Amino acid sequence: MLGDSSSGYYAWLTRETSQRRSKDEKLQADRADHRDSRQTYGAPRILVELHVVDGERVSRKRVARLMRQAGLRGVSRRKTFRTTRRDPAARPAPDLPETQSKGQTLDLRLSGTTHLFE
Repeated sequence: MLGDSSSGYYAWLTRETSQRRSKDEKLQADRADHRDSRQTYGAPRILVELHVVDGERVSRKRVARLMRQAGLRGVSRRKTFRTTRRDPAARPAPDLPETQSKGQTLDLRLSGTTHLFE
């Protein structure tokens, strides 16, 4: 059906799981770090826990991939901030370009050529 030999299919059925898959399953089964942090730890903190506490050698991208597959997310508790807060009672600044263009001619010199704008 798929163009594979029947012997290849039966070899695949009896083959052991790969090292990567077995380690992924082991890491997914151990979700205690995320649970213990009240589900706030993301991939970077889980990675530190795995390195320091468990002595596991795992990459950050692998931890992020496994968390994404399991539907786990860290929580960012940073406040959002605004850089400018407008005072509604303040008088707005005057519209200077509008006032300068009423019947006046503006001379603008660009690279030796004089342009007149009205």
